[in-house]
Amino acid sequence: MYALRVEKRGLAVRDIDLPERGPEALVRVLLSGICRTDLEIARGYAGFKGTIGHEFVGVVEAAPNDELVGQRVVGEINTGCGECVLCRGGDPRHCPKRTVLGIVGRDGAHAEYLKLPLSNLLAVPETIADEHAVFVEPLAAACGIMERAEITRDKNVAVIGDGKLGLLCAQAISLTGAPVLLIGKHPEKMRIAERRGVETTTVKKGAKRKNEFDVVVEASGSAAAFGVALDLLRPRGVLVLKSTFEGTTEINAARMVVDEISVLGSRCGRFPPALDLLQKGAIDVDSLISEEHPLSSGVLAMERAGKKGMLKVFLRP
Repeated sequence: MYALRVEKRGLAVRDIDLPERGPEALVRVLLSGICRTDLEIARGYAGFKGTIGHEFVGVVEAAPNDELVGQRVVGEINTGCGECVLCRGGDPRHCPKRTVLGIVGRDGAHAEYLKLPLSNLLAVPETIADEHAVFVEPLAAACGIMERAEITRDKNVAVIGDGKLGLLCAQAISLTGAPVLLIGKHPEKMRIAERRGVETTTVKKGAKRKNEFDVVVEASGSAAAFGVALDLLRPRGVLVLKSTFEGTTEINAARMVVDEISVLGSRCGRFPPALDLLQKGAIDVDSLISEEHPLSSGVLAMERAGKKGMLKVFLRP
């Protein structure tokens, strides 16, 4: 099969063996989505080598039982050991021995086939198109903010970043009834949020709204946004970090102590709430689709995905 892989010499599409299924399910990938984490892994983030990609929709070709064989599915990306306290509690997202699809210790979704435990797979309702189903993983990550931070109608929230994740975060948070301000650089992207009733502003204007927000979500992928976020927060506000990137961030710890700022990391969210929102049409994902490329042109697709102004780029095996 073909697979888009990060290797010592860089990024390449390779013809490799199909995954050995073993006790897991074999999934034929219908469509996968390139995200910022893929771009950062190609630059060295997480030190991963192998097939990248973790946003996908596919069909179960083989499995230990017939429960989902032939079904269209999406898949939770974290696979735990099954034995630790976290796994026994039904949440392997922080299992110390976990593998993560296309990120840690497990080949990913930018391929013709992948394998995952049957317990990781969720059937996709017929009413959700493939192009929408690919957004389940990043939308779940956006919804995961509400797992980490208390967001109610009386909280003022700012989201920094008008990329794919920032737009999903702004839309998902706005459904709580909380007033949301999206701070970005690209008018055409911010209009996507505006059509869903989200207020938007430029980085320059947004930076003037100091000490105004109870919660700030940093989803820009820029280390410099950390300082901007601190400026926006009220004392005892909450900073939610969503960006993952290769590099380090300078932190003004004294500022956080004086203002008693809480800093929360937010990574993966649960898939069922995201599937529910897509089925209801509550989130605009059509406007986030920029291009589609064949998997054989995966290197070109990654280059295109990294261009200024691009949103979601799909790969189709």
